[in-house]
Amino acid sequence: MSKFANSKYAIVGAGLMGRMLALALAKRGAQVDLFEKGNSAADLSPARIAAAMLAPLAESAITEDNVVRMGIHSLPRWKDIIADLSTPVFFQQNGTLIVWHRQDASDAERFTAHLERNSRNNKQLTAPQKLTGESLRELEPSVADRFTQGLYLPNEGQLDNRQLLDALLIELELLKVNCHWNISAEPEQLRAGDSHDWVIDCRGLGAKAAWQADDASHNPLRGVRGEVIRLYAPEVNLQRPTRLIHPRYPLYIAPKENHIYVVGATEIESEDLSEVSVRSAMELLSAIYTVHSGFAEARILEMATQCRPTLKDNLPEIKFSKPADRTGLMLINGLYRHGFMISPAIMDCALELLQEGNSKTAMDLGLRVNKAFGTQEASLCA
Repeated sequence: MSKFANSKYAIVGAGLMGRMLALALAKRGAQVDLFEKGNSAADLSPARIAAAMLAPLAESAITEDNVVRMGIHSLPRWKDIIADLSTPVFFQQNGTLIVWHRQDASDAERFTAHLERNSRNNKQLTAPQKLTGESLRELEPSVADRFTQGLYLPNEGQLDNRQLLDALLIELELLKVNCHWNISAEPEQLRAGDSHDWVIDCRGLGAKAAWQADDASHNPLRGVRGEVIRLYAPEVNLQRPTRLIHPRYPLYIAPKENHIYVVGATEIESEDLSEVSVRSAMELLSAIYTVHSGFAEARILEMATQCRPTLKDNLPEIKFSKPADRTGLMLINGLYRHGFMISPAIMDCALELLQEGNSKTAMDLGLRVNKAFGTQEASLCA
């Protein structure tokens, strides 16, 4: 019998990680209470507006190798997770296209060299493929009239974030997870209630005070603002996520089903959740028009902002403790801009920690895990 069977868990925060963990635990026979201060649509979660690109090689240009390894681990796991859902979720693994305008060729050359070096250093990454005008036309004909060269990153993928959040919600209902919506629960209060074996804090930026209160961590939590535009563009037919190299902002365009496109780029050190700025909207819209003229007739469905929960070093972390005489507490945070790319890896590590007290997967991937946080006990993973 699974160690999780008949155990009781309280999860605070029903964004992407909270839903995934609640579902995984319930499937293993655990009794799960899921608390969320917002509604069931995840309107308060950064996962609601994300592009949900699964791009370890592309992200290797701006993140550490351990995050890249988590992304590589997570890609096949997403296939398994989605296949087990009773509701279909759009998933695509057609790679990533990188393009640039002639004036940005020097930036593109440096970017290409960076990715080539990373793929040489990590044999699990497939090397990027340089595209001529002819090969670009074969791969992505809809942009070939605007660009004469490009870069193709095979095997990378994406999914539909909103379909996934909705599908996870359906599974939680089917498995009779006790979902408590519009309730602002505090992990420490749930822990003091002594009615659960474990309390898991997945609140993202809502857990800011809990992370700053832990003096042993020295890794405070902050928000990084992102702005995203969702478009309906029936005249555009991109087959895969496309990124535009630009000296000021790395634009991405993620095509979903039914001619929906998620467009973003901005990354601002701010916890401001006000509406998209005029400047950001103008820059994003003018940039996508240079990629494909069909975006001129697109309809703007939504302009949205959110703040990604980010630790000081921009790396994810799990902290947990299990005193003999108290309910265990686990904190998961700092997924930054890589939430969808790495969340299956984080979930697998969390499940191992809950079951065994240690995680070989975390050690292999380089995920930082602080056991008995707030004490002098060393981290499991550097």
